[in-house]
Amino acid sequence: MHSHLLPGIDDGAKDLADSITLIRGLKAMGFKKLYTTPHVMADLYPNTPEIILGKLEEVRVGLKAAQIDIEIGAAAEYLMDEAFGAKIESGDLLTLPGNRVLVEMSFVSPPPNLDQYIFLLQTKGYKVVIAHPERYLFYRDQFDQYKNFKDRGCELQVNLLSLIGYYGKPVQEVAFKLLKAGLVDYLGTDLHHERHTGNLEQLLQDTSVGKILNSYLKSFKNKGLS
Repeated sequence: MHSHLLPGIDDGAKDLADSITLIRGLKAMGFKKLYTTPHVMADLYPNTPEIILGKLEEVRVGLKAAQIDIEIGAAAEYLMDEAFGAKIESGDLLTLPGNRVLVEMSFVSPPPNLDQYIFLLQTKGYKVVIAHPERYLFYRDQFDQYKNFKDRGCELQVNLLSLIGYYGKPVQEVAFKLLKAGLVDYLGTDLHHERHTGNLEQLLQDTSVGKILNSYLKSFKNKGLS
């Protein structure tokens, strides 16, 4: 429910061949249904629903030609930047099942309009899913902020690779703290490239991580996403 598999529109798959390779790797790991979420950033990746859905169709055609049988849909990962408010008002957002909007923020500091954006999304009938909260280390010593997000009706999505320290020890520690506190709603790959694929395979072979995940998944509530 969080990946970058569409060709040439963000920092994920470079071209269609790259998309096919990444998706083939996910299928080999056991994934059966994918929701890919390209970046939408005002200055860097000004993707629109038309661009994203056009690339999705290109990938579907490529998968059929490669005889790879896997279901794939698309939403987006929206940076809560200065242009995000206008996107909310337009109502032209690509969503995950359940009218969920995947949002991210800068790794340096939260956006000044964070509370306003959450409120606007919710008043428009969207469910807010915050991508990789464990990577926002400005909240590391403000752990109650994560609980505050949950109290406000937001859902939290942790990156699987955070659990094996891919983004560094501090991020790994926050990820496990969120899991153990029962604050995590989703686990996503955030897959961008083959290096991520290799590390995901390593995670699947890590029995210590597997035990923790199995324990967590027993209490995982089905929210319509696989």
